[in-house]
Amino acid sequence: MTDKNTSSNQHTVNEDEIDLLALAKTLWMKRKTIIGITSVFVVLGLLVAILSPKEFTATSVFVPQVGESNRGGGSLGGLASLAGINLGGMGGSSEIPPSLYPKIVSSVNFRLAILDAPLSVEGLDKPVTYRHYYDSIHDPGVLSYIKKFTIGLPGLLLKSLRGDSDEVVKDANDQLIRVSKDDFEHFKRLDAQISVTPNDKEGFVSLSFVLPEPIMAAQMARFAQDLLQEQVIAYKISNAQEQLKFTEERFEEKKKEFEEIQSRLANFRDRNQNIASAAVLNQQQRLEAEYNFAFSIYTELAKQLEQARIQVAKDTPVFSVIQPVTVPVEKSAPKRPLILIIFIILGGIVAIGYVFGMEFFKGVKEQWVNV
Repeated sequence: MTDKNTSSNQHTVNEDEIDLLALAKTLWMKRKTIIGITSVFVVLGLLVAILSPKEFTATSVFVPQVGESNRGGGSLGGLASLAGINLGGMGGSSEIPPSLYPKIVSSVNFRLAILDAPLSVEGLDKPVTYRHYYDSIHDPGVLSYIKKFTIGLPGLLLKSLRGDSDEVVKDANDQLIRVSKDDFEHFKRLDAQISVTPNDKEGFVSLSFVLPEPIMAAQMARFAQDLLQEQVIAYKISNAQEQLKFTEERFEEKKKEFEEIQSRLANFRDRNQNIASAAVLNQQQRLEAEYNFAFSIYTELAKQLEQARIQVAKDTPVFSVIQPVTVPVEKSAPKRPLILIIFIILGGIVAIGYVFGMEFFKGVKEQWVNV
């Protein structure tokens, strides 16, 4: 029984060795085909690596100081308490966590602002906008034209058949945000160029921008960083600013009323200095009561106004820049050796698959002929 099992195992091993030898023999016999197909892919890889446009990536790293609603509560709170101002009742304003920064960057308003960012292009005397650069100046290269022709041609044909127009009809009340087809194409490019990556563990945010020229990449990265921080600050202090605006309006109204009552009281006293009567004294007391009441409201609003200004300063986020935007020295793409290696591997896989596929179909054909 043992001899039979041993014989069976040896037979299986021999069959496996025969199959491997047959596969190796097939590959060796078709080596010219494999080398030819792989060589074609090598040439394609070289063309792609050479014709691919250069890209430069500018990066900045900053730390948003979130959760600082009590910032300045020590020194500012002490100074405010001397003036009779209580800072305890105006906290609790909302925060934007760094994990939401990518959502801000991908919003329509943010991307529309990016399209109008100024760029200093080499060879031009005046800065141009990002939109104008890609509409009229940028040369996408041979590969981009081929890709646009092969992929975009069906879309253009469908568009011409449907009669689509690039004109955008605005809403009657102009309250909805409408984006033109051209701007939408810019948006798709922006999604691939700009990247915001928050690091929740370390607490920093990395922002990068990719463009064909190093100076332009640095300019856009700096513009995007400033715009992102401005929008975060605007959202963070929106409640405090609304309170400040309301308090300022009320303060100006009561200030005007107080000054009018103050003038009326002064004029009354000047006109009635030598008159001593109950009616005059009565009227003077009424004016003084109005003056005292207006003065108390005016003083209270002045305290609230100062309190609102301090709250705006407290709520304003601070961004500590760890790595400022610098002009990149080396290109980030294309990585030509990697492209060539990928095409060589792909060519080898396609060549081997072609050889085995042809052998498989050849065997199937012989079986059908024998039947």
